[in-house]
Amino acid sequence: MTAPMLAQRPSKALLVGLVVSGILALIALAVMLVSGGPVGFGLSALLAVAPLPVLLAAVLSLDRLEPEPKLHLAFAFAWGAGVAIVLGVAFSVLGQQLFLRAGYGSAVVEDIGAVVLAPVIEEALKGSALLLLLRRRHEIDGLTDGIVYASMAGLGFAAVENVGYYLIAYGEDGAGGAIQLFVIRGLIDPLGHPIYTSMIGIGVAYALTRRTAARFAAIPIGYLGAVLLHGLWNGAATTRSLAYLGGAYLVIMAALILLVVVTVVERRQLVGKMSVYLTGYQHTGLVTDADVRMLGTLPARKAARKWARGVGLGRAMSDYQQAATELTMLHLRAERQGMDPVRFAVERDSYLGTMAQARRW
Repeated sequence: MTAPMLAQRPSKALLVGLVVSGILALIALAVMLVSGGPVGFGLSALLAVAPLPVLLAAVLSLDRLEPEPKLHLAFAFAWGAGVAIVLGVAFSVLGQQLFLRAGYGSAVVEDIGAVVLAPVIEEALKGSALLLLLRRRHEIDGLTDGIVYASMAGLGFAAVENVGYYLIAYGEDGAGGAIQLFVIRGLIDPLGHPIYTSMIGIGVAYALTRRTAARFAAIPIGYLGAVLLHGLWNGAATTRSLAYLGGAYLVIMAALILLVVVTVVERRQLVGKMSVYLTGYQHTGLVTDADVRMLGTLPARKAARKWARGVGLGRAMSDYQQAATELTMLHLRAERQGMDPVRFAVERDSYLGTMAQARRW
């Protein structure tokens, strides 16, 4: 995210993508409503939406230190819910038809669709949201940003997909069947899609924030990781074996732990760099030792914003904290990737200007 003085206009492509994705998501839901009826659809939609606030809060909590633009987060979520869902269904049906024409039995084709086609197609479509954001590469400053955007795409996809699955269960076994499936998909494994696609998010973010010769290999490696995790879970589900499901679940939880560790390590690195870079600006009068200590921990930041709101300066404190964080991220980008000196100076002065304006308040 950029500081207030560097905020850019939303690109037309991003806005168009958001609108188109939203329309496709609504069309998919409308088809489900017509095919499943209002009662079944209403229950299915309720079950699919119920865990979303908690899941969204969990994902966004990873990004508290340097929040991403709301429009970009909305785009990633809508892309997963709309474009990825509609094209995913279309390509999966097409792929299954090709296998049927090749002489495979319907049972075998169904398993191929779940274990091979779905992971390969769906992860490519969800992950493409990250690739579309490459034009806004200044927004992806670290691996955490890649995880957050990928998770938003995964949550959008899962929300609409779950409506369909719950609706099928409702049609077969009534409300009890839908609720039983909700326990598995909505409570036991609600973060499946975000975890799978986060492998792609890490790959894209690594490619954008590093200067190593092999950095772009991280994208296909991340995609392969997403496909393998997705296929592992779907494959275990087709066996209907609790032992296989338990093993797959443990692997996916290990991946979740890895993602959390990545974000924690990156956050600590950023906080550590703040004291290094920001102290170099003490001569400007915009940064003091107390400011560095305040910016160095989330509790201290929160306490400072609370105090500022109490005296009517909440916006100024938020702007100051955000600009100081972005200034640190600017130095990190220059350190990792290199940067044109003129562009560096322009961005640096913009952040310092925002900090100065906040100081005047």
